[in-house]
Amino acid sequence: MNRRNLAFNVTFAILGSLIVIFIVLPLISTLLSTTPAAFLQAFKDPQVIRSIGLTFGAGLIATLVASITAIPLAFLLARHNFRGKRLLEAVINLPVVIPHTAAGIALLLVFGRKGILGQWFSPLGLTFTDNLAGIVVAMLFVSVPFLINMSRESFALVDEEYEKVALTDGATPFQAFLSVTLPIAWRGVLGGAVMMWARGISEFGAVVILAYHPKIATVLIFERFNGFGLAAAQPIALILILVSLVVFLLLRILLLPDHKESK
Repeated sequence: MNRRNLAFNVTFAILGSLIVIFIVLPLISTLLSTTPAAFLQAFKDPQVIRSIGLTFGAGLIATLVASITAIPLAFLLARHNFRGKRLLEAVINLPVVIPHTAAGIALLLVFGRKGILGQWFSPLGLTFTDNLAGIVVAMLFVSVPFLINMSRESFALVDEEYEKVALTDGATPFQAFLSVTLPIAWRGVLGGAVMMWARGISEFGAVVILAYHPKIATVLIFERFNGFGLAAAQPIALILILVSLVVFLLLRILLLPDHKESK
C-alpha cells in the first residue's frame, strides 16, 4: 500500500470513527451513569414494566397488521413497472420525512372521534384516541416504509426464473410466491419487519398526540423527565435501550447467512 492510499484510508477511518463515537457515546454514558439501585428499582416499578410490555406488544401488532398489505405491495413494486410507480414509491416514503408531531395531527383528523374514519368506528366501540388501537395506528404509519422498502429490495434480488419454473410445473402465482419467492427472500423481509418494529417502539410524536394513554415507554420517559427530572427518566431509558439491544443482537445473528450460503 502506497503512502497516498494509506493516507486516504487513515483519513476515512478517523472520520468514520467520529460518527461511531457519536452513536456509541450517549449509549455508554446512559449505561455508566445509571446506578444499579436505580436500574433495579425501575425494574420493580409496575408502571415501567407495563409500559415496556405495551410498547413492544403494540410495535409487534403494528408490524403484523402491516405485513398483510405491505409485503404484497413490496412484491408488486419489485416485479412490475407501471405508470405512476415512482410517485407511489415517493408516497410510501412520506412518513419518513413528515415531522411526526405533524403526522400525529394528520392521524387525529382521520382516526379521532370526529375524524373521517374515527366517527365510523366509534359506534362499533372502537376508538383510537387514548387507546391501544391509536398507538398501533401511529406506530404503523411512521414505520411501515421500512418493511416495504427492505422487502421490495429483497424480492428484487430473487431471480424471476425460479418463479417461472414453479408456474410451469403447475403452481399458481400465489403458490409460487409462498413456496419459492418468500423462502428465498425471507431474510430481507424479516429484516424489514424488525426495522419496522424497532422504528415503531421508538415513536413518540405521533403517539403522544393520537393516543397519550395508555403510556408507552417513550411517553413515560418524557413524563418522568418533565415531572421528576433526568434521574427519574434515565433508568427507564436504559431498560428500553438494553432490551432493544438484546433483541437486535439475537435477530442479527438469525438474519446473518450461514457459512454455506455465504460461499
